Amino acid sequence: MILLTGGSACGKSSYAEGLCMAFPGPRYYLAAMRPAGEGGMEKIARHRAMRAGKGFETIERYTGYDHLKLPRRGTALLECICNLTANEMFDERGNITDPVRPVLDGVEALERQCDRLIVITNDVGSGGGDYEPAVREYVRALGEINAALARRASHVYELMCGIPLVLKGELLK
Repeated sequence: MILLTGGSACGKSSYAEGLCMAFPGPRYYLAAMRPAGEGGMEKIARHRAMRAGKGFETIERYTGYDHLKLPRRGTALLECICNLTANEMFDERGNITDPVRPVLDGVEALERQCDRLIVITNDVGSGGGDYEPAVREYVRALGEINAALARRASHVYELMCGIPLVLKGELLK
């Protein structure tokens, strides 16, 4: 597993897609972002355009990655843990459940089905802030998930201005 982290709009997606292209297919793009609002739809459209012609099979799934079955082995790009965590944590009625185990179980299930799994996440907790309790719980859960994924991953990169900084493993090209 390769884990990519960093701030918002730091080049994680572009880097991840380029990394996927270095490996033989099949290639799966696992989209965890629920389509919502104009801004969300624009982001989804931008990411679809970025992947166009690169041979990705897109699978849109918002929860339950522990039950996802990939058609065959290959390289999977999971975008992103932040969205998956929110989806597992908050239901349509605003109820909150602990997302840590469902997210980690889902990633482990994907790992068993892939030759390579590239996982994108964000660094949302480093900025601090006085958040409402539900947001604080989300930040805590995401931090726990990110730490567990970083321990499990063979490679961890932080992207800054599109440049990968190696935190664990060596730089793959």
